[in-house]
Amino acid sequence: MKPTIKAIVFDVYGTLFDVHSVKDACEEAFPEKGAAISQVWRTKQLEYFFWRHMMGRYEDFDTVTRDALRYALAVHDAKATEDIEQRLIASYAHLTPYEEVESVLKQLHDLKTVILSNGTDEMLEALLQNAGFTDYFDDIVSVDGIKQPKPTPAAYMHWFKTSGLRRDEVLFLSSNGWDIAGAKNFGFHAAWINRNDLPFEEFDVAPDTIYDDLNGILEWV
Repeated sequence: MKPTIKAIVFDVYGTLFDVHSVKDACEEAFPEKGAAISQVWRTKQLEYFFWRHMMGRYEDFDTVTRDALRYALAVHDAKATEDIEQRLIASYAHLTPYEEVESVLKQLHDLKTVILSNGTDEMLEALLQNAGFTDYFDDIVSVDGIKQPKPTPAAYMHWFKTSGLRRDEVLFLSSNGWDIAGAKNFGFHAAWINRNDLPFEEFDVAPDTIYDDLNGILEWV
């Protein structure tokens, strides 16, 4: 029997939206290099965000996303004009949601639903509005407000401190193993959305459960 859950907290990038859907815009600008650019772009986006935090040189997710793109283009010898760079950055506001997401969100009306993301307020607002998802969420929270990225405990506390809930009343969802480890470490229940059929991280905390996509979380409702 599943515990009683009063709120579901969602990661965004890779969980609700396919970050590699930017490969189409990359491919249009640089034929035969789109998928490769997308892979490096995502890897460096996360690395730069975490590195900056560890060095005490925080920059918001929008800034590191642009820096990561420039690195990915340099790796693949893809010389971009300012206009091309701007178009690729703009594609992050039009990521493709995974096909089951909206159907699942429509079934969660009896629970508090929350976005907790490393993305900036502006990035999240644009992405959710373009997808038509804004009304599905009670709260949309960016860690940029405290400049403490997930998976730091402070990032999860940023939303939780005003929630009025116990930690064991919260189910956190992410496709990112490091985010699941952070949320579980904080005390939330955690469901890993393992879209790529990967083993979980070698870490001393583990998700409560693992699903191929968001449909699995409906057993908590």
